[in-house]
Amino acid sequence: MTRHEFKRALYEVLEDTGKRKLAARSLRHFLVFLIILNIALAVFETVPDVRLAFGEHLRFLQLGSGFVFLVEYILRLYVADLHPPLRRYGPIQARLRYAVHPDALVDLIGALPLLFVLFLPNQAVVVVIILRLLRFLKLARYSPALRSLISAVANERRALLGSTMIIMGVILLAATTMYLIEHDDQPEKFRSILHGMYWAITTVTTVGYGDVVPVSNLGKMVGSFVMLLGYGLIALPVGIIASAFAREIHSRDFVVTWSMVARVPLFEDLKATEIAEVSKLLQAQSVRKGMTIADRGDVADRMYFISDGEVEIKLPHDTVYLGEGSFFGELALINQTRRTATVSAYSDCQLLVLEAEALRQLMDRDEALAKKIMDEARERALAGKKVLGELAEEELQQAGVFAAGEDARTEPELFSKDQTGQDKDPA
Repeated sequence: MTRHEFKRALYEVLEDTGKRKLAARSLRHFLVFLIILNIALAVFETVPDVRLAFGEHLRFLQLGSGFVFLVEYILRLYVADLHPPLRRYGPIQARLRYAVHPDALVDLIGALPLLFVLFLPNQAVVVVIILRLLRFLKLARYSPALRSLISAVANERRALLGSTMIIMGVILLAATTMYLIEHDDQPEKFRSILHGMYWAITTVTTVGYGDVVPVSNLGKMVGSFVMLLGYGLIALPVGIIASAFAREIHSRDFVVTWSMVARVPLFEDLKATEIAEVSKLLQAQSVRKGMTIADRGDVADRMYFISDGEVEIKLPHDTVYLGEGSFFGELALINQTRRTATVSAYSDCQLLVLEAEALRQLMDRDEALAKKIMDEARERALAGKKVLGELAEEELQQAGVFAAGEDARTEPELFSKDQTGQDKDPA
């Protein structure tokens, strides 16, 4: 293996792209386990009895995991110039740009505790504990839901800041009012407005510890009003984050679905609105590991998009594996024949299914859309596009497989037979 091939393989494993899905998945699971283990160790290490009994073992585990995170950070910097958006900058500038990316900064935070322990063993105890706990942020790389939540909070930062200002204003007003009312009756507990703010915060947030409470009738009335007001105030940021998070999830799912459809050669020349119409035809399907998605000999009348998981396609002379973001079965929309390959779930899969009949009905309703798809299929047939089994040339390229001349055949035209079984005029 040459240096370039090794670097490419390393990039595919670290960034979970390409054909090395098993290695990438294993590394991802190992790093997630190591992150969670480090967080647990950082917490247990603060327990005196645990530290006395297992101090040396905990230190060894922390140093070992810190070394792993440091190596991971260095390797990610090493392959940074292979990222598509950074390739045009050259090796040095690409790495510098990657180093200031949020994901890279989080990786650096994960590696810093080891450097502090090695070079400042006694002066940075508190910093090391904090940085170890901040390794929790590394989970965002492997959790789309966590990334969506962070994105939702960032997008709604102005609304959250506004709601926070409202809450702080109410707290200040409540603390001032209660100070004026209760200061004479409880001079120790309401010595100043600052002391009153402690009561206001616990009341507005509906915690109410009960260690500071009003004793006068007017104070109790004000306190009751502030308690009721607290429910509405706390609902402000909660509602903002919840709605933004739901919108982010919906937007992410739509963008992923839209982009997968747009990558299909048959639809790549369509307008955004037309691709969105095709996307509406997709149906979700969950498939457990080992289950058959399509049997050899079945009528090929639908195509599939892989939103999560990996599938195995057994061709006559090869076995192809396709992962998240890939599509297969495009020929099912072009010429509904018998399948010549068996497709099964290599892991638990979430699929999006596009049926040929649903697409045909959409084309019947939209003549312009039908013409674009027919023209694209006709151009591909005239260009002599090759197919292998059930996979078109573009689908094979997703898996790094190319049809050999003796095994390939020319791609058929779109809907070569109408519903009565008669050949359509290609003109």
